Amino acid sequence: MTIRVNGTEVSPPDDARVSLLDLLREHLHLTGTKKGCDQGACGACTVLLDGNRVLSCLTLAAQAEGSDVRTIEGLAGEGDDLHMLQQAFVEHDGLQCGYCTPGQICSAIAMADELRRGDPSYVTRDIAASPAPVTRAEIRERMSGNLCRCGAHNGIVEAIEHMLRETAA
Repeated sequence: MTIRVNGTEVSPPDDARVSLLDLLREHLHLTGTKKGCDQGACGACTVLLDGNRVLSCLTLAAQAEGSDVRTIEGLAGEGDDLHMLQQAFVEHDGLQCGYCTPGQICSAIAMADELRRGDPSYVTRDIAASPAPVTRAEIRERMSGNLCRCGAHNGIVEAIEHMLRETAA
């Protein structure tokens, strides 16, 4: 079996105990995904696994066999083109030190898909409404697993709102 990482087939590690995070960073040298707490509490290691957000520090690489993994490095377009959300983070000051940014961006991309599917969250007022109305409270709740120690939360929410407006059009 193989794992597709950013469109490239890679072999899983021989050691079944290797986390997806360590496979990405240590074996494949994709250092955009950050190791924060290494306990699943901060979200810095968030990547997309078959389009869903996962904490790569808590996911074994073996669990990703046969799946598609996208990291921050795999989001950009051709050449130097940034993903729409990456550009929105720049335009709306959604980053300061940038350490949490890759995880924030991967999480927000998956969150947008959750919203499109109509998946409710803890603060969704009307779970029968499809899709749920996107409020700042809704975005903050859905992004609550991704911490920013610099305090760039307002810019992060603005960048996500920008992306949601652009993709809704």
